[in-house]
Amino acid sequence: MNIPKKKNSLALLFKKLWISFKDLLPIIIVIAFFQVIVLKQPLPNFAEVIFGSILVVFGLMFFVQGLEMGLFPIGEAMAHELARKGSLLWLLIFAFLLGFSTTIAEPALIAISAEAATIAAKSNLISSSQESMQGYAFGLRLSVAFSVGIAILIGVLRILRGWPIHYLIIGGYIVVMLMTLMAPKEIIGIAYDAGGVTTSTVTVPLVAALGVGLASIIKGRSPLLDGFGLIAFASLMPMIFVMGYGIIIF
Repeated sequence: MNIPKKKNSLALLFKKLWISFKDLLPIIIVIAFFQVIVLKQPLPNFAEVIFGSILVVFGLMFFVQGLEMGLFPIGEAMAHELARKGSLLWLLIFAFLLGFSTTIAEPALIAISAEAATIAAKSNLISSSQESMQGYAFGLRLSVAFSVGIAILIGVLRILRGWPIHYLIIGGYIVVMLMTLMAPKEIIGIAYDAGGVTTSTVTVPLVAALGVGLASIIKGRSPLLDGFGLIAFASLMPMIFVMGYGIIIF
């Protein structure tokens, strides 16, 4: 009696593996082309590369499955419940803390903050002591996380009030361009990169689920038109805050 279920489970597993493999196939083709045709050299540590690629396929499959089973449902469910309670204050607090906590835990942000501290020390912008570098890196992470929290809070207000997204985005990038003229040149590149690392594996699923969940429960809002756009704020605000952080530090 359990044989059909096992067959269906195996078929579903292979289907998801095949989807993950197809997603990674363009990367594999590009690397193989340049390695074999352009560089004309075999892959170093071929067995390790193949084994690592297999792990990546499995990892991508499990990651996507985890998003579908865990992060997306919980984000939408919490948005639904907070909206039903009708407490604007708690909803805004939740939006801010969600943006802050997911960003402070971003592996990409941790890595780029540590690298930025190392480069700043080598350039004699900060002391080369371990304490100074750790303080600089942690301050950078805090400024980015705080900015994302503010961005998600503004994005939630936009969904609730029905504000047009293009006005906020255009206004935000005008501020970015003006701050670029005033900020120290040493921080501008880091600020622009900070806008990218915030939209990574931890932040995006929960923030997107929050926006879609809110838009789907609020009367007059469309999940497609109003539910998305939070990620745009999450990548915009860190540029402003990091350049401000650089003005203060340097």
